[in-house]
Amino acid sequence: MRRFALLPLLLAASVHLGAGTDPDWTALEEEAMRHFQTLLRFDTSDPPGDEKPAADYLKSVLEQEGIPVQVFALEPHRPNIVARLKGNGSKRPLLIMGHTDVVNVDPKKWKHPPFGAVREGGYVYGRGTVDDKDNVVAALMTMLVLKRQNVALDRDVIFLAEAGEEGTVRVGIKFMVEQHFSEIDAEYCYAEGGGVTRRGGEVRFASVQTLEKIPRAIELTARGVAGHGSVPLKSNSVARLSTAVGKLAAWKPPIRINETTGVYFERLAEISGPEDARRYRAVLSPDADVSGPADDYLLEHEPRHASMLRTSLSPTIFNAGYRVNVIPSEATATIDVRVHPEEDPETVFDQVRKIVDDPDIEVAWAQRDVRPHGSTWLTTEAFKTLEANITRHYQTPTLPTMSTGATDMAYLRARGVQCYGIGPATDIEDGPKGFGAHSDQERILESEFHRFVRFHYDAVADLVRSR
Repeated sequence: MRRFALLPLLLAASVHLGAGTDPDWTALEEEAMRHFQTLLRFDTSDPPGDEKPAADYLKSVLEQEGIPVQVFALEPHRPNIVARLKGNGSKRPLLIMGHTDVVNVDPKKWKHPPFGAVREGGYVYGRGTVDDKDNVVAALMTMLVLKRQNVALDRDVIFLAEAGEEGTVRVGIKFMVEQHFSEIDAEYCYAEGGGVTRRGGEVRFASVQTLEKIPRAIELTARGVAGHGSVPLKSNSVARLSTAVGKLAAWKPPIRINETTGVYFERLAEISGPEDARRYRAVLSPDADVSGPADDYLLEHEPRHASMLRTSLSPTIFNAGYRVNVIPSEATATIDVRVHPEEDPETVFDQVRKIVDDPDIEVAWAQRDVRPHGSTWLTTEAFKTLEANITRHYQTPTLPTMSTGATDMAYLRARGVQCYGIGPATDIEDGPKGFGAHSDQERILESEFHRFVRFHYDAVADLVRSR
């Protein structure tokens, strides 16, 4: 009778331990690495785009754990995977997201096979190691551990493994938002776009992407009279176009500070040396006499920071002529435009036309994937949870960041989802050495991959766990 009387207490204790004890991450590291290497070995290059093997693998792993999975595909070989852990509904869901496609490779330039997931010297080498199969696996492990730990949830946790991020959003996030938004609708989202910066092997700061610039493209077309190269012409289309491109390259749009960039430069100043700190604070000044010299320095020495301050324009493509002795009648140039999220693209377009100031040059928007505009706040529970876990796992300050590039979070922010970009720790020296994202030797430290998986789980669990 005494044994039976103790049984409810023992059951209650076992349930409490299952739901409340910390996961054994040492034991889970082997599993996480196995999933990581398996996904890295699928060639999901985009183009041409074939994410189905990776999606099928994720579906199988999730279903083996009893986690329901849905498949949504605009094209059969490019599916999106959605899995959901149900909460009690007292709070709106959290979406955790990663993309299964990767950019192309030139195998001849790789020391290790780009889809070999080779482990060497404490690193894992392969396309997608930091863009973005690290986020995919971190989200996968979060789903598996939440389920195994039987964590009581105030929020649904939705996992989206999406296709097409690397240039074919119509089959991925655009398709999901436009046709299946109810399946991924959430209050918050964690996805790629941030990361932890190490210098000399030491963590310096963590970035959480809260905003991004809007990608557009402008094409300039100059027309003139064709003729023999031995007879210079004032109407030379190449010369006229070169002058226009030079004007745009020299143009410096005005500085625009928002909540994210204001906090970013303030916090960056706090962890920088005296001279750098003075410049970072100076660029925030509304006085052009103060901000101007600091801005000029950043443009010369820290162009990424200069780009964070304004709309940017970079000439990237020039097409003209077909032989040395023929003056072509037409020449075109393409300008990569990244519009500040608080600036109207049409206003930028009008400014470009005024700067070109040549009636013989046509200025037009060029075709490209254009992401919508949305905003994210720094005062949310989700951002504070990320800050707390960055302190816990990395012992470093958190810098909210406006990305100069583009991510699929833009589509979600435009629908009201508060999105935050996160990522693992990488060495700032790796990029110039050719080991970064989109490089020819993409890699991640095994220790930092495992730390990111643990950080991801805790950041999610702290936000969704019932209290």
